[in-house]
Amino acid sequence: MKAEILAVGTELLMGQIANTNAQYISSRLPDVGVGVYYHDVVGDNPERLKQALALAISRSDVIILTGGLGPTQDDLTKETVSAAVDRKLVLDQETYNNIKQFFQKREKPMTQNNMKQAYLPEGSLVIRNKNGTAPGCIIEQDGKVIIMLPGPPSEMKPMFDETVMPYFAAKSEFRLESRFLNIFGIGESAVEDALIDLIASQTNPTIAPYAKDGEVALRITARYPKHGNDEDLITPVENEIRNRLGQSVYSNDNRSLAEVASKLLLESGMTLALAESCTGGLLASKLTDIPGISAVFDRSIVTYSNRSKVEELGVSQQTLDLYGAVSEQTAREMAEGIRKASNTDIGISITGIAGPAGATAEKPVGLVYTALSDCNGTDVKRLDLWGNRNRIRYTACLHVFDILRRYLLARGKE
Repeated sequence: MKAEILAVGTELLMGQIANTNAQYISSRLPDVGVGVYYHDVVGDNPERLKQALALAISRSDVIILTGGLGPTQDDLTKETVSAAVDRKLVLDQETYNNIKQFFQKREKPMTQNNMKQAYLPEGSLVIRNKNGTAPGCIIEQDGKVIIMLPGPPSEMKPMFDETVMPYFAAKSEFRLESRFLNIFGIGESAVEDALIDLIASQTNPTIAPYAKDGEVALRITARYPKHGNDEDLITPVENEIRNRLGQSVYSNDNRSLAEVASKLLLESGMTLALAESCTGGLLASKLTDIPGISAVFDRSIVTYSNRSKVEELGVSQQTLDLYGAVSEQTAREMAEGIRKASNTDIGISITGIAGPAGATAEKPVGLVYTALSDCNGTDVKRLDLWGNRNRIRYTACLHVFDILRRYLLARGKE
């Protein structure tokens, strides 16, 4: 089945809120054999909504609308759809009772405009809303399926999961399973070049590469009969990709690079301390997002000024005078200094020029040095990054987590 998602709301068009509903629905529908072909957004205008709905019906088997089911005058999704499929709106008594109870429990008056939410297209399958007042519904007509869901994600998601997914699962003759491989250290074009023969000859499973936030992800999707045939079609493809890309593949369960590196750190039992300059604590912030990381993460010091590097980390003033704060030598002394000061197994430092100011011909914006120090010595890596200030800082953190991950993997093999 070919699906189209039609999000209704002027606030979406104006960029006041992100259309996360479409992303969520698109990620879930393939599991029940429904492919999403189109995303559309239309404002709270009945004429434009009517036109968008007519286009969707003309080219798609399934149309899922989100938003515009509220009690106010500009919530016109239900009325527009009802007119398009020539079905009158009729009172659903159970929905009316639910709305009434919703307000009684909160000791608030039920206004007259809330009544309109209890009217649904005649002959539709009602989708109950346990978290709000706006019900959804499913209409089957002329071989098409039209589904209406409320806009707030806290209401839409449970309604979609509890009613819409089982509805399509019962109709589908097959199921789709996907696995995501997360890759770091190789660009999207290089990944595609390494896998071009696999991508060109794909049938089942299929391989889809795409870039995301300084990384690359591959989605491997296999189609299975709904009943029987439990043969694993995905793992052999994943294994071949890993053979070609090696340790650049860091996850097959959509975990972040920070999560993967932190898990390895926790498993190793080694302790870590950080010294940050250009990232200003961003690295520590991402690390402390990980539950349980306090067992191995000792501290982070933001040494932004040269004086703080000398006083807090013991960086030599001569090193700073000769080579500058953004240098291999300073990164080395920072990592060694934080490791000694904290008495941890590992010390990691990061120093660089995030821009837009502070660059020179010899040291451009995006130049970053990071160092990892342990009892056996210190390794320094130069990074030549690009983008605006936020991107450079974010990408620098990804590189640090990747360096830590590879270091711990290597130690695990010793």
